Amino acid sequence: MLRYTVLRLLIFFGFTLLFWLVGLRHNPIVLIVLAAIASSVTSYVLLRGLRDEMTAGLVARHEARTARKGQLSADELAEDTEAEDGTEGQAGTGDNGAGAEARHSEPHGERA
Repeated sequence: MLRYTVLRLLIFFGFTLLFWLVGLRHNPIVLIVLAAIASSVTSYVLLRGLRDEMTAGLVARHEARTARKGQLSADELAEDTEAEDGTEGQAGTGDNGAGAEARHSEPHGERA
């Protein structure tokens, strides 16, 4: 990716120098805009192979990252399953709902 970026910058500066030598040095905005357009078109044509190679590398890196996330998710799912299997017998511990029963058995009009 660095090589592609450096080549794009070199092409841009090359066109900037070319247009400056041709005589566009008196209007820097036109010089830079024309250099940018010419370098974009030239880079699109000349650096196609490098761009395709870079894109393939980025796609491979993205797919590897996605596969790792999927693998981690499967591992986390297995850990969750193990944790649930180990705590099923302990689900009823605590106050066993006695507090809820006491609240509901109290008559509505009689509060202390």
